[in-house]
Order: sequence, then C-alpha cells, then structure tokens
Amino acid sequence: MDTQLKYREIIKKVLQDQANYRASLPDAYTSQVLFDDERGQYLILDIGWNGDHYLHATPIHLSLIGEKIWVQYDDTEEGIVNDLTDAGVSKNDIVLGFRHPKVRQYTGFAIS
Repeated sequence: MDTQLKYREIIKKVLQDQANYRASLPDAYTSQVLFDDERGQYLILDIGWNGDHYLHATPIHLSLIGEKIWVQYDDTEEGIVNDLTDAGVSKNDIVLGFRHPKVRQYTGFAIS
C-alpha cells in the first residue's frame, strides 16, 4: 500500500474517533466528518444550537499534500498530532501548517 493511501485511512480513522468523542460531550452540537479524497482535504465540522448560541466551527482541518499530512488547524486539547503519531505516522511526515514557516524547524515535525 502506498503512503498516501495508508495516510488517508489513518486520517479517516483518527477523525472519526475524534468526532465520536466530540459527539459524547454534553452539549447540543453535532460533529460531522468531511472527507475529500480527490483534493486531500479532511475536517471535522461542529454545528448546532446550544440554547441561544449557534456554533459552526471547524476544530480540525487536515490536508494530505504529497506524502505528508498537513495540520492546517487543530483546536483540540490533546492535539491531533498525538493521535496521528499513535496511529503510526512519523513526525517527519507531519507538517504543522498553522505554524509560521520560520518557526516550523523548532517544532520537531516536518517543515514542508
């Protein structure tokens, strides 16, 4: 299995697990997982009403670019990279896209 197919499977499982966890939280929001294999875009969408407050947010956005997983946005307490590395993704194949390119060299992850 090539790296990109393997990473697609890992991303989908990790995001589905995150969405299932988020669905168990005591709020009125639903978490939806959106996969776009053609464009390499993967995200979780939280949406719904909680009393008078409406939420439409993307707490996690990952991109599969070449053979690297780019973390475009991560609003989780534990960090989605922990789930990715636990699933077997090398830190050398994870880019923290939300970090400025000048500081990526200090993160312990890939720079591009």
